Amino acid sequence: MFVQILGSAAGGGFPQWNCNCANCAGFRDGSLRAQARTQSSIALSDDGVNWVLCNASPDIRAQLQAFAPMQPGRALRDTGIGAIILMDSQIDHTTGLLSLREGCPHQVWCTDMVHEDLSTGFPLFNMLTHWNGGLSWNRIELDQSFTIAACPNLRFTPLPLRSAAPPYSPHRFDPHPGDNIGLIVEDLRTGGKLFYAPGLGKVDESLLEIMAGSDCLLVDGTMWDDDEMQRRGVGTRTGREMGHLAQNGPGGMLEVLEHLPKQRKVLIHINNTNPILDEDSSERAELVRRNVEVAYDGMSIEL
Repeated sequence: MFVQILGSAAGGGFPQWNCNCANCAGFRDGSLRAQARTQSSIALSDDGVNWVLCNASPDIRAQLQAFAPMQPGRALRDTGIGAIILMDSQIDHTTGLLSLREGCPHQVWCTDMVHEDLSTGFPLFNMLTHWNGGLSWNRIELDQSFTIAACPNLRFTPLPLRSAAPPYSPHRFDPHPGDNIGLIVEDLRTGGKLFYAPGLGKVDESLLEIMAGSDCLLVDGTMWDDDEMQRRGVGTRTGREMGHLAQNGPGGMLEVLEHLPKQRKVLIHINNTNPILDEDSSERAELVRRNVEVAYDGMSIEL
């Protein structure tokens, strides 16, 4: 299985266009050693030619341009995208579908709750029907694994996760299973398993057991501290209120990952305020000490 990190940042990217927090300002003036990052999205393949896109960020055009296999050039109009899986209906994970309209129809896999959001509060499915039929919906059943024709040797198993529906959602304050999912992706030839969860608000014992059965964990790295945005003066909500488990503190992501010593551990969906973006920070050094990696745009993983 080939895993390509197209974008590794949370909504807004890094540096965020309107932000002058210590990280963003430091990156711009050259005083911070860090890499720019686009908004979170990955691509998966079983052959390196045909790819399943997981989320479609607003930065999708630049991400596809930066990854040559996404334009194999087999025909006058072509793409390496064989299908798209939506992990949730967040703006920063779905807006890129608008930029892919020239390639419609696209096979899109998502849950009932995500399809409902994208047919009502943010009606992408309705809007894009005007482009060659738009988006063809394939229902993700929460209790069933599935395969996708474009990558037949990959088996996808959805996991409903505790998180939050988008602010625009009609059920923003009435969470449902399927608002947000993680994925176990298994290569049926090699046996390699990826656990992918860019939005993860809580890890219980059953989920921890599932994570322990995976070879690579690509998990929520949004914030270092739960009150990070408040302390940095750029927001009022905590990470938990937004459906994200912070790395630091009791019960935090680092404590969770300590129970999983054998897996490759990679943080993704990193907010512009997170000090781990600073490659010289004590927080980054702590990750190195714990053998936890920080995803970056263009990172490749093979399982």
